[in-house]
Amino acid sequence: MGNASGMTLEELSACKSHQWYRKFMTECPSGLLTFYEFKKFFGLKNLSDSSNAYVETMFSTFDMNNDGCIDFMEYVAALSLVLKGGVQQKLRWYFKLYDVDGSGCIDREELLLIFKAIRAINGIEQEMSAEDFTNMVFDRIDLNGDGELSLEEFMGGIQGDDMLLQMLTQSLDLSHVVNKIYSEINSEQQID
Repeated sequence: MGNASGMTLEELSACKSHQWYRKFMTECPSGLLTFYEFKKFFGLKNLSDSSNAYVETMFSTFDMNNDGCIDFMEYVAALSLVLKGGVQQKLRWYFKLYDVDGSGCIDREELLLIFKAIRAINGIEQEMSAEDFTNMVFDRIDLNGDGELSLEEFMGGIQGDDMLLQMLTQSLDLSHVVNKIYSEINSEQQID
């Protein structure tokens, strides 16, 4: 690749895009990432049923046209959201991810299921149990006490509570997945 220090930001971004595209096409020669390939791509194997369901929900949120595959543009949009998205964009995506049944509201069971699955996938020990975290979220932001969070309650509640926002962001930190891809890209470049 040469010396990156003399490159402009646009050249560096184009270079990264080329690397992401190359990685994507190496893993998915058809240009379409199926659910099975998605799990393989991110090194997700031997998952529990609940963790697998979470990954399937994540896959569905990235599959913007609902064709059962993620193409390169959907892949880039997903990575861009995860890496560079603003708070509002990420919170909307989190809400869609948590709303497992697509009802437009998140109940305790959905939130608990997702938190447990995220923790199982991340493999990172947390200070607070998934049950306690779910209860804390509902205690703080379910203002009308109906046991469900609407998009408005979720967005307003999380944005209005710095501690919840930080904890939620940390629990959904996918940087380890992105770092894994970067290391694979870098190792492939050294072989070339």
